[in-house]
Amino acid sequence: MSKDVILKVENISKQYRLGTVGTGTISHDFNRFLARIRGKEDPYLKIGASNNRASKSTSEYVWALKDISFEVKRGEVLGIIGKNGAGKSTLLKILSKVTGPTTGSIKSKGRIASLLEVGTGFHPEMTGKENIFLNGAILGMTKKEILAKLDEIVSFSGCERYINTPVKRYSSGMKVRLAFAVAAHLEPDILVIDEVLAVGDAEFQKKAIGKMQDISGKDGRTVLFVSHDMGSIKRLCTKSILLNNGKISNIGETENIVNEYLAINAPLNFCLSKTENKKELYFKSIKVYDDNSITKESYACSEYINIEVEIGINKYKENSSLFVIVMQSNESRVFSAEKLIDKNRYIYKLRVSKFFLAKGNYKLDSYLHIPKTERFDTLLSVCSFNVIDDLSPFTVHGSFNHGVVFGDFEWL
Repeated sequence: MSKDVILKVENISKQYRLGTVGTGTISHDFNRFLARIRGKEDPYLKIGASNNRASKSTSEYVWALKDISFEVKRGEVLGIIGKNGAGKSTLLKILSKVTGPTTGSIKSKGRIASLLEVGTGFHPEMTGKENIFLNGAILGMTKKEILAKLDEIVSFSGCERYINTPVKRYSSGMKVRLAFAVAAHLEPDILVIDEVLAVGDAEFQKKAIGKMQDISGKDGRTVLFVSHDMGSIKRLCTKSILLNNGKISNIGETENIVNEYLAINAPLNFCLSKTENKKELYFKSIKVYDDNSITKESYACSEYINIEVEIGINKYKENSSLFVIVMQSNESRVFSAEKLIDKNRYIYKLRVSKFFLAKGNYKLDSYLHIPKTERFDTLLSVCSFNVIDDLSPFTVHGSFNHGVVFGDFEWL
């Protein structure tokens, strides 16, 4: 392992047995024991199914993770993203030594602190203050080292009033605030954080992300961060891993990995089933395509982007309109467009100018409504697409963030 690498994961796999686990025979247990001390695989393991919830395999074994390998350098913030069941939490539990891998190895330098689930690592009968000392001791810190950080931990958590109260009386939000404060301030070399920050309020989430940026940027420590909030992943992580069905689908620059994840999990086009819809006005389809009528995952800044909406009308409503919103992946609105509905027209097209949308990932929301009066139908987070900065005037500036749109301005 090279000098600047603090964590190296090599061919990690994790297999679980479904249903009741039998004890087997004494001879089987003895053979398993011999295999384990020789560093060999369990001779009675069956070839199991992959971690695919959509599959209907009848195997009694499932691979939650399969052949995971990556390196993390000192001071890096690594994002780990993927849909539910992809293996994110299993990977963090293995890295935190909560559970062991079935195969593979992990090499790390220094102390690892983890924040995996609400209340993990806390004894419910002990006070908040006592749990701070307990966690510090687990990390190998002396009482003197913990005392030096105590006031800072309590202040950051916002639990000053309850610090001498048993943790079992804390709310979920209080437990998360205290657990994060403990993990972040006791100076681990590697900080592992699962999605528990979602339990905290918006103010604390912002505070926690700022602290994680300080940990990596100023202190040069490493953070592994799992979240479904792509905005937080983009702001915080220098590199990211995309997990899919227990395997690494891709690893690289966070912007690219997030865009790939969103493209996989949002449909390129949206079409309703042909069953009868009884709404007065309703959506039949919405799609995005280029000037050759081709739907793609990515469009260049230098080409037009067309949005086409097909609607159905059971009963025309006066002053009704079609409202289309183009949004970033972090839910920020980029722009919106509205068109009054003609009772004899069913297809509407919106053309986005070339060199208008900046590089990034986008999706659509759309409504059929009478503004401020009545809403007939709604589509949310459909038609995900990427914009690639190919020939825009800002390409020469590399990764500098120029905002969401390229304006056609005039200098006077």
